[in-house]
Amino acid sequence: MLASVGALGVGGCAPKGPVDQAGRPLEALTVVTASGRHEFLVEIADDEPERQQGLMYRQPLADDRGMLFQFEAAAERSFWMKNTPSSLDIVYISADGRIVSIAAHTTPFSEAPVPSYGAAKGVLEVRAGRMNDIGAKAGDRVEHPFFGG
Repeated sequence: MLASVGALGVGGCAPKGPVDQAGRPLEALTVVTASGRHEFLVEIADDEPERQQGLMYRQPLADDRGMLFQFEAAAERSFWMKNTPSSLDIVYISADGRIVSIAAHTTPFSEAPVPSYGAAKGVLEVRAGRMNDIGAKAGDRVEHPFFGG
């Protein structure tokens, strides 16, 4: 009986809704474009081990999923696709939540650098083609508490 009580106690603390691979709840993020508001659920990579791992070795993302890489300060960024089996759109985002640049349809497994071409405090990775699907471009807004919104 004691084991059952323990299991109930742990179950009561479980996050509600979708979670990332570490069991943390996914967070809502919105990309605002000329075509409207586009909702995503994102995993957060906010420390160096999580940022290094990123989406390596992962299956393709669903249309409404992504990963938001968070950095302490805005700076020129460069990502690569090492050990990443599916193509992604990499969206570089300024400290105020504006899209700096979008690298669309990146090459799986490539070690070639994919630069931001401007200072970015956040980087959003989503399934390849999603940014084109929603009409996203440099200057559009990303809403998430990390960017003050």
